[in-house]
Amino acid sequence: MILITEFMDETAIKKLEKRYNVIYDSTLFENPSAISKIIVDAKAIIVRNKTLITRNLLDKAPLLACVGRLGVGLDNIDIKGCEEKRITVYPATGANSNSVAEYVICTSMLLLRGAFFKKNKMVSGLWPREESSGSEVNGKTMGLIGFGEIAQKVKRIALSIGMKIVAHDPYLQPHSKIWEGTDNLTLDELLKYSDIISLHIPLTKETKNLIDKTKIELLKPSAIIINAARGGIIDEDALASALEKGRIRGAALDVFTNEPLDKEAAKKFDGLENIILTPHIAGITIESNKQVSLMIADKVNQHLSKM
Repeated sequence: MILITEFMDETAIKKLEKRYNVIYDSTLFENPSAISKIIVDAKAIIVRNKTLITRNLLDKAPLLACVGRLGVGLDNIDIKGCEEKRITVYPATGANSNSVAEYVICTSMLLLRGAFFKKNKMVSGLWPREESSGSEVNGKTMGLIGFGEIAQKVKRIALSIGMKIVAHDPYLQPHSKIWEGTDNLTLDELLKYSDIISLHIPLTKETKNLIDKTKIELLKPSAIIINAARGGIIDEDALASALEKGRIRGAALDVFTNEPLDKEAAKKFDGLENIILTPHIAGITIESNKQVSLMIADKVNQHLSKM
């Protein structure tokens, strides 16, 4: 049996149903006790980022052979526990990279141009033309913190529209061909030099609150920062304060320290006109959902077929 606890493309589900008994409930992640009962008979479980695959849950899954992750972040999965139990984890690496890259470029344009936030003034009868001219992305420097597959896709799009690229990734060899056409900077150098900063790193002990008040102070007043990676990497209180004071130009957040973002946690952003907030959807489009779902369906099928 295959258990699917969060939304998945219907085509991929039907593909699995041709060979396996599939239990699919896109809201099951809200009921961990139900998951712990059903998983007893599961050979595979397919999740997004809201289902917690804990050691306790793994202990209740004697038949579990693999975990399919409809995305790339693995912080909701006990990787060490899976390794110890010889349970293979399959992320959808690369399947949603176009979606995330386009999100970064799109929010960069929206924030730099500024004109797209003038609806309320327009419908009230004002004509805020002078304050709406904004800036072009052409000629601006994009700073990429983390230089993996998605960041490299951002680079290709950014170069095609006349941007310059700098990056910081201490885990990449300095002489790697990946750096061709990109300046390899320290984190502080990147923050000082870039017009747009985009995060492409996982949340770890080392990266938690990596972009704190001290780091934000390094940014240009005209800079914008985008986080479509993981919540908790940016100190949200420090960011909100900087935006309120006009210390930086703008920000786009698709991920948050606590998700879903509730009304209380969102208060810090209330009234700020220079921030874009989205509900963790940078990697989710109609196209990417289908690609991610089909990739994981194929990986789970291939794994179970070999058993």
